[in-house]
Amino acid sequence: MNNFYKSHAYTYYVQRRNFSLPFIRIPCGRSPRNPYFYILSFTSNLDMQPIRYFLLLCALAVSIVAPAQDVQWNKAGNAFYLETDGNIASIQLPGRQQTTIVPAAVLTPAGSKEPLAIRSFQFSEDEKQLLMYTNAKRVWRYDTRGDYWHLDVATRKLRQLGKGLPASSLMFAKFSPDGKRVAYVSQHNVYAEDLATGKIDQLTKDGNRRLINGTFDWVYEEEFGCRDGFRWSPDSKSIAYWQIDARQIRDFLMINNTDSIYSFTIPVEYPKVGESPSPCKVGVVSLATKKTTWMQVPGDSRQHYIPRMEWVPGKNELIIQQLNRKQNASKVMLLQPATGAAKTILSETDEAWIDVKSYWDDGDITGWDWLEKNKAFVWVSEKDGWRHLYKVSADGSKETLLTQGNFDVMRISRIDEASNRVYFLASPRMPPNSTCTGCPWMAEPRAVVARRATGHARVQHCPRRQIRAACI
Repeated sequence: MNNFYKSHAYTYYVQRRNFSLPFIRIPCGRSPRNPYFYILSFTSNLDMQPIRYFLLLCALAVSIVAPAQDVQWNKAGNAFYLETDGNIASIQLPGRQQTTIVPAAVLTPAGSKEPLAIRSFQFSEDEKQLLMYTNAKRVWRYDTRGDYWHLDVATRKLRQLGKGLPASSLMFAKFSPDGKRVAYVSQHNVYAEDLATGKIDQLTKDGNRRLINGTFDWVYEEEFGCRDGFRWSPDSKSIAYWQIDARQIRDFLMINNTDSIYSFTIPVEYPKVGESPSPCKVGVVSLATKKTTWMQVPGDSRQHYIPRMEWVPGKNELIIQQLNRKQNASKVMLLQPATGAAKTILSETDEAWIDVKSYWDDGDITGWDWLEKNKAFVWVSEKDGWRHLYKVSADGSKETLLTQGNFDVMRISRIDEASNRVYFLASPRMPPNSTCTGCPWMAEPRAVVARRATGHARVQHCPRRQIRAACI
């Protein structure tokens, strides 16, 4: 392991008989008492191969049930937060000095003897408020519904959000950009709660098992990794959300033989081959009027998907990606929330299919990679036969190829606009690209910790891949 990697992670060893296995331990919020995920570092000993494979399969099996959480970096980027023994602590880098930010006593609800069993947490933008996720329950593959608690870090006031709503029913809670409210989904409807008064506004009222607001049906999660189905506007005055209409989809009855001595059926809306999937549309609801304006996205909603939707930073404008049902035609559109008007700025077709962001970003479909103060964005495409990065102007009028060569971009590790570079993992191995002037290719490491522009840390083993840099 190189010195850079040692300085940013903890190294542990499993001692057994006459061998040792190096592991990397990173905080991931996997459980309240064991918030670490261990990743096996590959060695060159041939006799270790069966053991490495066995442990790697165990790690993968665990990750399917409970995916690792992103590291919570502080605003300055020189420390990260983790939950340990009921406390929220800050780990300062590079010395790794640990400081308790919120002690367990503060995270203990009134009438309880134990602190909250925190599954994950997030700070507000100004780091003065804390949002904690507990009591998690599974939806489809992942534990995406549960209870949320809010803490004012200065006053130490702790309270549960969503009072009056069913236990473990809140999903995807997040602060508004101004930090005054938290929005969440409960029972297929979108809510916004005022943090000063505790007042809860129900922004949609037609949600049920068949009409889904603010989250997704089984198909969207299966095909694209879509789960979180709403986004705060930059001015905190409205929320854009998906609505999935599964009322015409027949139920497939799954049999549960394990949770009771008597088996029972679980209905899942599931379109069989030859049947149309659930139609989808995007709406923008005003917090002031609680009225939704539906976006006029062209195309038959039953024959198209909308896997991506985000607000353009600093603008009252949405950007979406639409795919046809065959997933071999993609359109990027700008939407006007006030009128619902849509304008296509980027189109692409492929003889096979077109991948979406979750395929090269650890299953994360959210976010948009903006550049040049939101005047351009990074786009991933296989239009030339290889998966490459492009810089596209915000209006779609100009497109620039950032990476060149016979290789596929496997993952974007970091976009560092200050140094005019984007770092990415690529496969297969290729010699340095001489056309990328002034952008040296980095040597292939055994393992790389890359901190993304979003402030997240990720660990990637790349025995057969290279991490490279390209000009942006």
